[in-house]
Amino acid sequence: MQSEIKTWLIDIQQSISEINSFLPIEKDFFHFKNDLKTKRAIERNIEIIGEAVSRILKINSSFPLENSRKIVDTRNRIIHGYDSVSEEIIWSIVVRDIPQLKETIDQMLKED
Repeated sequence: MQSEIKTWLIDIQQSISEINSFLPIEKDFFHFKNDLKTKRAIERNIEIIGEAVSRILKINSSFPLENSRKIVDTRNRIIHGYDSVSEEIIWSIVVRDIPQLKETIDQMLKED
């Protein structure tokens, strides 16, 4: 694996770790919804994840990361269409997609 790609995968891994550290233990949507700092911190880390994936795809467009285009599109939507990103969408990403992404990234880094 190229060193740049490995660096970006580590950045993704770090962002996932930060997202998980910001969440309340019980992963309660209503707590999340009412905590502006947590919402913004999580959005920022999703942006970082999307940017890292975008950089990886620029070097290797066939990089084997499931939903890579969707990840980049989500980043773009948060940054450029911030007014159309609902709390429900961000929460869904956090509870459904982030755990799967963590598993994938951890495995890729372990194999390297």
